[in-house]
Amino acid sequence: MEDQFIKIASLIGDPTRAAIMWTLLDGKAFTATELAITANTSPQNMSMHLAKLLDAGLLCVEKQGRHKYYRFSNKETAYAIEAMASLIPPAVSQKKNSEKHSSIKHCRTCYDHLAGKIGVAVAESLLEQKIILDSENKFEVSQEGVKWFSDFGINLEEIKKQRRLFLKPCLDWSERKNHIAGSLGASLLNKMIAEDWLRRTKDSRAIQITGKGEKELLKHFRIVV
Repeated sequence: MEDQFIKIASLIGDPTRAAIMWTLLDGKAFTATELAITANTSPQNMSMHLAKLLDAGLLCVEKQGRHKYYRFSNKETAYAIEAMASLIPPAVSQKKNSEKHSSIKHCRTCYDHLAGKIGVAVAESLLEQKIILDSENKFEVSQEGVKWFSDFGINLEEIKKQRRLFLKPCLDWSERKNHIAGSLGASLLNKMIAEDWLRRTKDSRAIQITGKGEKELLKHFRIVV
């Protein structure tokens, strides 16, 4: 176990491979060329790094036509990368950032669920309303929560059938508090986007909150944007 941990840690610890993993937190699949541009390295060097990540089982690749697309092999890998970012010293993360970074901290995606200040606020609201319960840092839906999610338009029984974790806390790197991950977290984000509360931003993990979203976040989650 220790040897395997050291192997994984050394793989992720390389600057180029770390850049690859951070880019893939966007939730989309990328070609080797796109990742090479993002990591500021050559296509040949990128191929070597991708081969190592594939061999370790951290990434998977899908072929579509002439192109190959790389993504995380499972969602748990994405959660682990996001959690690692919480190790950044607060003094560093709280330094004055550009508008882009401020937007990322305010409201963003963490792979397939909502994160940032708004994502944490949603989790805290559901805990305060006892819609979800925190039992020794494990989230679960309460009896009242089953009805709440049904009224909200989310079928818990259906998403529980997905072959992945249903509900788990995910440590937010910018807020240092938990937001909601798992299939339930993904369903919440998808619902908010479908209802036009939130809108994705091109080429960024930042999420825009619409005027309708401001009203609905206040109504359902008591969040003042």
